[in-house]
Amino acid sequence: MGTNAVVEVLDAQDQRLIAALQCDGRIGAERAGEVLGIGARTVQRRWRALLADGAVRVVALPAVPETLGALLLRIKVLRGRLDTIAAALAAREDVPFIDVSASGDEIAAVARTAPGSRDPLLFRQLPATQAVTSVTASTVLHAFRLAHEWRHDVLTPAERAALTRPFAPAAASGAPRDALDHAVLAELAADARVPAATVAARLGQPESTVRRRLARLGEEGLLLTQVAVDARRLGLAIDANVLLQLPPDRLDAAGRALAAHPAVHGAFATTGEFNLHAAVWVRDLAALYRFVSDDLSGLGVSRMDTVIVGQAVKRPGSPTAIG
Repeated sequence: MGTNAVVEVLDAQDQRLIAALQCDGRIGAERAGEVLGIGARTVQRRWRALLADGAVRVVALPAVPETLGALLLRIKVLRGRLDTIAAALAAREDVPFIDVSASGDEIAAVARTAPGSRDPLLFRQLPATQAVTSVTASTVLHAFRLAHEWRHDVLTPAERAALTRPFAPAAASGAPRDALDHAVLAELAADARVPAATVAARLGQPESTVRRRLARLGEEGLLLTQVAVDARRLGLAIDANVLLQLPPDRLDAAGRALAAHPAVHGAFATTGEFNLHAAVWVRDLAALYRFVSDDLSGLGVSRMDTVIVGQAVKRPGSPTAIG
């Protein structure tokens, strides 16, 4: 989708119901309705409509091996060749996020790669592409906030806490334990709300076994879900990447402050000239101005570069413009 597309903003009740799914992608209608003060039938009907027309998708995130790190890429391209390069990157499984700038000459992407390796994409393929004029790569050192942790700011803290599934990450092994765990999670990759009975039938397993697996995966923090929704439908018309330069002794505090900000759906400490990256969603340009001029003040920022996203080409939940 381009920036000129007309997008209908969802009403307040639908936005609150989407926020409930962000807290727990498999939450039931009765529990959500109880917390939000909405009848369970209304919750079910509204969710069904949102999911049926593709406005919202709830996906289970794949487990990423601990040996893989992430590179944040800024790829400058010749005008007129941006779509071709973006499409080629989107076809790669090791590139889960791709944005193109509103200016039409830059691609921002996340590439999964082993830390310190001579990644073929970075060292051979992109430099050999004549349409690419420059590539800057920053290694992610620490994630303060990941995309699936972002919550649309329309619920009260009490509502959010009541809707969030408790889990004990200290008990987690860090990865699914066996083939059945992997198979269960794979069944939820495209639709994390598939009923346990359906998953059991597809896998040829007893429903009770699948329910136990789902419960354990959730308790151990291994069943991570993300709501894929065009942020413009939530009234957040501006998507921007903000690159910040801070002295080392201010980096951690600034990163934590950004992670707590309701507009920030990604915050990372990185190598390179700009050592703190933030991805933000705000209502309009005036809100973006307030973010960079007011909300970032006092964090110790010495330099900043802001890039407005013209199109979200690839994000979890869809291979094309969403988010």
